[in-house]
Amino acid sequence: MRQFCFTLRGVAAAIALLAAGQAGALTLTQAYEAALRNDPQYRSALAENAQGVEYRKVGRSALLPSVSASYSRYKNRSDLTRHIGTQEQITHPEYLSGSSTVQLRQPLFSLDAWARYKQGQAQSDSSAAQFSVRTQELVLRVIAAYTEALFATEQVRLAKIQRDALAEQRKVNDRLFQKGEGTRTDMLETQARLDVSEAALLEAEDNLVTARATLAGVIGGEPGELDALAPNFRIVPSTAGGFEAWKDIALSSNPTLQARTFAVEVARQEVNKARAGHTPRVDFVATYSKANAETLNTYDQDSTARVVGVQINIPLYQGGYVSAITRQAAAGAEKARADLQAEKDKVLVDLRKQYSAVVSGVSRIRALEKAVESGRLLVQATEQSIKGGVRINLDLLNAQQQQFTSERDLAQARYNYLNALLRLRAAAGVLGPDDVHEIGLYFR
Repeated sequence: MRQFCFTLRGVAAAIALLAAGQAGALTLTQAYEAALRNDPQYRSALAENAQGVEYRKVGRSALLPSVSASYSRYKNRSDLTRHIGTQEQITHPEYLSGSSTVQLRQPLFSLDAWARYKQGQAQSDSSAAQFSVRTQELVLRVIAAYTEALFATEQVRLAKIQRDALAEQRKVNDRLFQKGEGTRTDMLETQARLDVSEAALLEAEDNLVTARATLAGVIGGEPGELDALAPNFRIVPSTAGGFEAWKDIALSSNPTLQARTFAVEVARQEVNKARAGHTPRVDFVATYSKANAETLNTYDQDSTARVVGVQINIPLYQGGYVSAITRQAAAGAEKARADLQAEKDKVLVDLRKQYSAVVSGVSRIRALEKAVESGRLLVQATEQSIKGGVRINLDLLNAQQQQFTSERDLAQARYNYLNALLRLRAAAGVLGPDDVHEIGLYFR
């Protein structure tokens, strides 16, 4: 039934996305909202987080009272021999016996129960931090798939423009050759470039199919038309304080580090649970019981008992079990602390990598914007120079290739910059749904 419901949900999402595609392009925000409903990895994270919430209640239950009840009912047939003087009197009483008991037990002093309570809190907090990581991963996955699909579309567009330009250039070469003003070499050069551009177009179209399939898997349906990158691309102002400011944010807010920190606390409480095997436990106990014909001697009697008191359990020796699991738990705690330090180093390395990618991405975008403009002017100048007999056909082909390469690299640099900016925020632990709406303003 659940699988059927998920299937219906996927169909509904596909219909909604198709309708959106018919009405207009699928925005980045719409893609993210669809992923929240349909992405299987995110649904798995939701279920995992629901499990983690219960750890807090499981740990708290160790400190709360427990109530148990028991009931029994038997049919008895006994042989009873009584000695009266030198005579034996044998009877065979048949009777029904039974008992019912209700007991309440409240821990008063239990290091094990307290450790379980603290451990449950740490496990729930760790689960919440892990869910935050999964949420950030969804944002990155949606935006990466969306921008990859857009870049693949841009590659197809540029490949078609290049192919069409080369095809037109081939026609020009043919006309010039027929008039005796061109050479066969010019025709062969253009044809060779045209053949390469055809192959590049086929590869770009294959990449587009793959990229759109990846996006469809994340959002749960065919994406349809997508918003294109707006022409007025802007650079996000750099954060005051530079890398050190991002480092301070990451050390305090990164959810992966927080999860590792809670894992250290879980391991520490595991040590306390193990050590509790050497400590006494004190419980308040209240019992109410009723018995009918409880024994053979009292088979004709009923009794009611009300008992209130304190019970103390003192462990003495368990064959070295407690000492062994304590050492085992202590080793686990040391491992958790080492894992925390390793994760901290990994986060800072990734943070430095993404920060450098953002900084270098700004310079790369500005340089490629100049290269695109220079390439456009170079193509125009080369065309004029060919007419004047200063340049040849090969110069024009090279200039066109340079222009298309610069335009492709500029598009890729812009998408890489946006993804690096989001990965930087994710490494710092501050990435959220608001960032999706902010990045969505780059598209229209």
